[in-house]
Amino acid sequence: MLKNLWHQVDKMNTGGLILSSLLITAFLTGLLYVFFFYILRPIFRKFERDTALVTLNVSVYPVLIIFAILSLKITLKSLAAINILPVIDHILISIIIIVISYWSVQLFAQVFIYSLKEYTQQTEVMWDDVLLPILSAVVPVLIFVLGGVVVISTFGVDLTGIWVTLGGATFVLGFALQDILANFFSGIVLLIDTPFRFGDILLLEDGSIGMLRRIGIRVTQLYIFSTHCDVYVPNSVLQGQKITNLSRPTSLYYHAISLEIPSGCTLDESKKLIEEIALAHADTLGDMDIKLEVMDEYYNSEDCDPNLIRQQKLGKSRLLAEQAVYLKLEEIEQALEALVVAMQFAEKGGMTEDEIENVQQEYQGVLELMGFLVPEETNNNRTVFNFEENNEEGLIELMREWYRIWIKDPNLLDEDESSISEEWERKINLLKRRAQRLSQKISNPQAEETRLDDYVLELIKWIKEKLKVPRKKWQEPQVRMIGMNHVDSSYYTITLELTFFVDDIKLEDGKRGDRVRSQIYQEIFRHFKNTYLNWEGMKEKELGENIGNIVDVGIH
Repeated sequence: MLKNLWHQVDKMNTGGLILSSLLITAFLTGLLYVFFFYILRPIFRKFERDTALVTLNVSVYPVLIIFAILSLKITLKSLAAINILPVIDHILISIIIIVISYWSVQLFAQVFIYSLKEYTQQTEVMWDDVLLPILSAVVPVLIFVLGGVVVISTFGVDLTGIWVTLGGATFVLGFALQDILANFFSGIVLLIDTPFRFGDILLLEDGSIGMLRRIGIRVTQLYIFSTHCDVYVPNSVLQGQKITNLSRPTSLYYHAISLEIPSGCTLDESKKLIEEIALAHADTLGDMDIKLEVMDEYYNSEDCDPNLIRQQKLGKSRLLAEQAVYLKLEEIEQALEALVVAMQFAEKGGMTEDEIENVQQEYQGVLELMGFLVPEETNNNRTVFNFEENNEEGLIELMREWYRIWIKDPNLLDEDESSISEEWERKINLLKRRAQRLSQKISNPQAEETRLDDYVLELIKWIKEKLKVPRKKWQEPQVRMIGMNHVDSSYYTITLELTFFVDDIKLEDGKRGDRVRSQIYQEIFRHFKNTYLNWEGMKEKELGENIGNIVDVGIH
């Protein structure tokens, strides 16, 4: 009787201990919940970057679940009167492993990958744009597979046989899926030694031209302009092709028009007229001053398309804004070159505090030209630069004014406007980062003081080659005589070829060059027909036939 009573009391005590353990665990978990949501969360909301807040949101519930299970296990194990069944213990451990796997995947996808995407938008390297999609697809699978293996092992299952089986299955699958594996490793090769980046215009071996959308694990996605559709090329096929990247080193595109004029025309005057018509178009490259001089003389007749007239007016405003950008860039480059000379002189024998201060003052002038706010306060007798944009006459604001006029072009598509804005804002951010990096090196040269001039020269090179490439002489429209065609014994025609460059091939779904070429051709025809060459005995029909035909586009 007493023995049975003792067992009942013991069971009641055990039940009370379990209940109290659950209550303690629930209380501590509630305190942790309050700490996360009502203490940490308001603090993290004040941060400029949202990385900490996103990390907290992703981590709260996994941490609470893990904390509750661990607290319960520790509390129950401390009670000698309670024996936890091994199966229950294994289940609890498995739940913890599953939660940790899920938590790791969420941290990787929402924090690590998201932060890397922000970083890659501010860098010039191409491999990271390809690496992120592959990491996003592969790493979560690996984490869940590893978590599953650990869960199975917690139940005491011998994995030796499983690994042997998996090894054999891997060999068989590798042989059966060799094409898929070839595409996978081709994608890795494209990642390591990538000749292009997303948004580049590629010319394939079959002659089709498309924009690179995405490089995946197995296939590469291309948007083909001629058919307005997406195609998916296996990575191994793409790697084995001879591909011309039309966007590298610049997004310029060479076009040619073949013209035939009667022998009665004055050759030099005809060539000059054709060159001026090509230069007068807002979307061709050429000497900026000459373009602005001749723009008002062409594309403005009463029979011109109103959209073309509006295009030219906006184009002239855009060229004036672009000219202001070039002038500011020249001023900055000259200031940086003067800074190099000052650094080289100061570096002889080591830089003193006064010499560092003088270099900082000169660099302050460069930053003002770029458009950054430079405070008058100093820290430890050295100028502290604040990289806030606060100069309406600086380079950054001039660049924004220029591309904002550009996106008003009536021929641009909606996606063109966003791509232009994104591209130039990315370059502005890169300029800011490089200027900050150089500022840090100048403020604290330490052992690198003899290399400060090299860093400035590197910035000058980047500005010339990556930020805004100046227009070159070889980019100007040119007209060449390439042959003669004898119609009969008394009449022949002269064949001319006009070559010109369009400012950006990527715009208008890759058709920008076709539109520009058509508009130039129509303007040439109009001037030859109505105003310039009015030779005797030439019928209108014959003139129309002899003005020529557009030939195939050439690529330089």
